[in-house]
Parts: sequence; C-alpha cells; structure tokens
Amino acid sequence: MWHPEPGWQRLPGGTGPSTYGVWLAVESGRELVVKRLQAPHARDPAELSDPHHPAYWRRPVDVALSGATVGTPGLRDPAPVRVEEDEDGATLVQERVAEAANPGLFVARCLGRFAAADLGEPPWLARRQLRARLRRVEHGGGWPTLARTTVADVADHLWSHREGFLRAVEGLPQVTQHGDPVPANLPGRSGDDVLAIDWSALGTGPVGADLGYYALSAREDFAPLLEAYVAALPSGLAGRDEAELGARVTAVFTVLTRAEWALARVAHGEGALAGKYRHPSVAPYLRALQRQIPQIEALLSTDLP
Repeated sequence: MWHPEPGWQRLPGGTGPSTYGVWLAVESGRELVVKRLQAPHARDPAELSDPHHPAYWRRPVDVALSGATVGTPGLRDPAPVRVEEDEDGATLVQERVAEAANPGLFVARCLGRFAAADLGEPPWLARRQLRARLRRVEHGGGWPTLARTTVADVADHLWSHREGFLRAVEGLPQVTQHGDPVPANLPGRSGDDVLAIDWSALGTGPVGADLGYYALSAREDFAPLLEAYVAALPSGLAGRDEAELGARVTAVFTVLTRAEWALARVAHGEGALAGKYRHPSVAPYLRALQRQIPQIEALLSTDLP
C-alpha cells in the first residue's frame, strides 16, 4: 500500500474525489509537489471511471503522460518530473511552481489564448462539465436552501430553466478549457503564459466557460475580464456575444450552487437561517453571489431558443 515518505509536508487542497493527498518534498535540493491519486473501487461512483466525466480519476495521469499541455498557448503545464503507476492508483511528481501573483486581466487574456489550443482527440478529455456538475446538484435536490432566502424567486426561475441554458451554451463554439481555473491552479508565469497546475478537469466546453469560472475568484469585475478574454481569442473562433453567454451562464449557475452548498451546511443548526449569513463559512460565498447580481439580472432577461 502506498504511503507518503517521512519528512514530506502535507499541502492544503487536494480535495478531489480521487485525490489521496498532496505533499511538498525535497529531492536533490529541488522542491517537488507529489500528488497521489487513488484508483476507483467497484462501489465507487461510475463517473470516476468515465473518461469524459469531469471527475474521471486518472485524467491528471493521462495529461502528464501525453505532454498535451506542456506547450499550449496561454496556459501551460510544467513538464512532470515523473509519473508512477501501481495497482492502487498513481503518483504525480512535479517541480513546485513559484507564485507569480498573476493579475486578473493577464489571466483572462491567457484563458482566451488557451481556448484555441489544439489538443487533438484524446479519449480522456472532459465534456459537458457544467451539465455534469448540475446533475450532481439535481441528485441532491437542487437548491432547496436558497428557496428560504431573498433570492428564492430568482433561484427557482433559473433552476427550472436550467435545461434551456445548458442547451444554449452547448450550442456555442466548443473550445479547449482548463475546467477548474481558480487562482490556486494558476500560480505561475513564464513569459506571456500562465503556468497552471491541476489539469484534472481538462477538456472542451463552451467558449467563455473558463472565464466565467475564473471570474468568481478574480478581483476584477466581469466586464473588463470579458473584454480581455475576447480580445485574446483568435479571429474567427467565436464572437463576443457567444463568449459572454458562455461566461455568464457558467458564473451564475456556479455561484448559486456554491451559495446553496455553503448555506446548507449551517441551515440545520439553531436559529434563523438569515442570522447565519455572516458565518465565516458562509459569508464569502454570499459576497461572491452579490458580485454576480448584474450577471444574474442579465441572464433573467436572456431569451432562450
């Protein structure tokens, strides 16, 4: 059975469904990041073994072995030091990426350039990621806790029309996407590119989707991020309106899902739900939701086909 080496330092994060843990190690004076992935067992969810599902367990291994993202434009992956596989899972070892504090507009431009990356047709690319994530929410009953808040009517309208929005974005140009472009996964910089990590959700999706996901964590507002992203898209790949719709739908449905998750964790305790909005585990998600009010309002007035 695999175990981390003595002296390795456990790092935060590494909370994916197949991630056993992430450690900082030092070998020959080099700082390395070691990520351990566990192969699914028979009783684990089938999605972990589906090469097209965002939760596919060995996608990081396939990405590393293929080298598909080592030279991609905009976002690229430092080449792995080594990949070790065994019957219980796999271990990825990479050099630690130095923090670069990348500005949001720079990241948005890099995401736009990365959208045109040609990865070929490997069988392990994730597809329809937003649909897969909302399907998981469906299994949990939707957004029942939001129904007890002041956004109840808005949440109900968007949730009941989710299939129309999903079809709309799935009809947009489908481009290459990182799939989980949060600042922690975009730490480094090399020239005009972001050095990115954690390619576990790499795949294709609607133009703008990566931007919408990133916008929830960025300091900059949605509008300037969108302009930077669109300006970096290669000519003919997609139009501004298409990128805006992809980003907006992704941002809105993601931020509402996160707010539901945060509220549901504290909803069953003593006291009124409204009295828990300032709870440290809830407040950041509600502030993120408030920032996206303009995008929510715009989506409410969107005419679906």
